[in-house]
Amino acid sequence: MRKFELIAPCHFGLEAVLKKEITELGYDITAVEDGRVTFYGDEEACARANIGLRTAERILIKVGSFHAETFEELFQGTKALPWEDYIPEDGRFWVAKAASVKSSLFSPSDIQSVMKKAMVERLRDRYHVSWFAESGSPFPIRVFLLKDEVTVGLDTTGDSLHKRGYRKLTAKAPIAENLAAAMIMLTPWRRDRILVDPFCGSGTIPIEAAMMAANMAPGMNRTFTAQQWEHIIARTIWEEALEEAQEQVDLHVDTDIQGYDADDKMISLSRANAGLAGVDGLIHFQRRPVSELSHPKRYGFLITNPPYGERLEDKETVAALYRVLGERFRMLDDWSLFLITSYEEAQQAIGRKADKNRKLYNGMMKTYYYQFLGAKPGKRNRQGK
Repeated sequence: MRKFELIAPCHFGLEAVLKKEITELGYDITAVEDGRVTFYGDEEACARANIGLRTAERILIKVGSFHAETFEELFQGTKALPWEDYIPEDGRFWVAKAASVKSSLFSPSDIQSVMKKAMVERLRDRYHVSWFAESGSPFPIRVFLLKDEVTVGLDTTGDSLHKRGYRKLTAKAPIAENLAAAMIMLTPWRRDRILVDPFCGSGTIPIEAAMMAANMAPGMNRTFTAQQWEHIIARTIWEEALEEAQEQVDLHVDTDIQGYDADDKMISLSRANAGLAGVDGLIHFQRRPVSELSHPKRYGFLITNPPYGERLEDKETVAALYRVLGERFRMLDDWSLFLITSYEEAQQAIGRKADKNRKLYNGMMKTYYYQFLGAKPGKRNRQGK
C-alpha cells in the first residue's frame, strides 16, 4: 500500500472533534492547525475517510510544501513537486482554490495561474509533449499559504463532504450537515437518549443524529472525485470501504429523535430528506411551534439552529422567540440545551448564562455554540425515564 500524508479541512473551531474522528478510524495525526487536521494513511485511508468522516470538509493528498515569498519561488516550488506521480498524461488538472493568510502572495487568481503554468511545465518535460488535451479524469488542486509556507493538496473528494446526498430540498438558512454533526458530537448525547430539535427546518440535525444512532457512514450514498483515479486508488478499495460501512449499519436501533417546526412545509421537507437518507423510521417530525415545546421524560437534549435575526427588522421577533425557548426549556425536567447562533443577546433572552460557550464558524459567519447543561441521569435513568 502506498503511504500518503492526508489533509482534512474543517470548520474553524472543530479541529478537536475531527481529530478524534480520525483517531477513531485508526490513523495517526501529524498536525492540527486552524481549520485542518493532517494524518498519515494509505489508499484505503483515502476511501474510508471520505466515506466515514462526519465533520471534515474534504480529504486532500498532500503533494508537498515549500516556502515562497515571490511568484518565482511559487513557480519553482510548484514545478519541483512530483506531479507525474498523480496526474496522467490525459489528466484534467487545475488549482480549484487558493487561500492565503499572512503571506506575501495573496491574490488567489494570480496564485492559481502561476501554479497551473508550473504544473504544465513539469508535466510537459516528464511526458515529452508540448500540449495537453486534458480530456481524462479531473485532478483539482487546493493550496494554502500561511506565513509564506505553501501547502499543496490533491482533492480526492470533489463536492464538499457536507453534501451527503440526502438533502435535495433545503430551508431558507440550512445548517451544513458536517456542522450539524459536530454540534451533536460536542454534546454527551448518545443514541439511547432523547433528542429534540425545536427549529428543525429541513431536518438536518435530527437526520445527522439518526445516522449516528444507526451507525450509518455519512458518505455511503455519494461519489468522490478519486474514484476515477484507478492508478492511485483501485476500484476494489472503494468497494471494500463501502462494504465495511454498510455492514455496520443498524436500522433496528431504538431511538427517540424528534424534529419540530412551526411550518408545515418544513415538516414535509424534513420527512422527504429523512427518507432519502434512509432514516425516516428513526425520527418523528411534527408541526409544533416552540411555544408548545414539551416532553414528559427527563434528561433529554435540545440541539438546535434557531433563527439568528441577522436583519435589523428581525431582532425584536428573534428576541421574543429566544425568550419563549428559554421559558419552555425551564419547564423540561433536567434537560440540556445546545444551540448555535450569531444572535449576541441569546443568553439574556433565554434567561440563563450558558455553562459553556464555543466559538464556531457557520460558513463565513462567526457564531457561538451555547451549552446549557442539565443534570446527568443515573444508570437506572439512561432510558430517560
